[in-house]
Amino acid sequence: MASSDHSMGFEPADRLAQDRESVRRRFWIKFKQVVAQLPFAEDLLAAYYCAFDKQTPRHVQAALLGAVAYFIVPFDFMPDVLPLLGFTDDAAVLATAIRMVASHITQEHRDAARAALKRGIDAGEATE
Repeated sequence: MASSDHSMGFEPADRLAQDRESVRRRFWIKFKQVVAQLPFAEDLLAAYYCAFDKQTPRHVQAALLGAVAYFIVPFDFMPDVLPLLGFTDDAAVLATAIRMVASHITQEHRDAARAALKRGIDAGEATE
């Protein structure tokens, strides 16, 4: 099996993850639209804050940016518009990335995520 077979379906997210500013901008647009539907919103925000933290090692940033980018892409394995099922693939990708780099997601990242959700999304966007 060729190595490209392992990433089948992830190419759009992989390309998007290369453009950090586009990920940053598009993340907040989509997050605001769907936050009420996301049971994993706090984990997603903690991963986002870790991915953009200058203290986070590059390989960790790459893994988390890939997961965040997968959340952003409008087409994926399970369309996000499907009730209850739409975000299961996004949650699985995020959970896998978090599991791989969990030791790098600090309490500060989790606190920032929790605080952003508590204050509201617009305030959370301002803390990036």
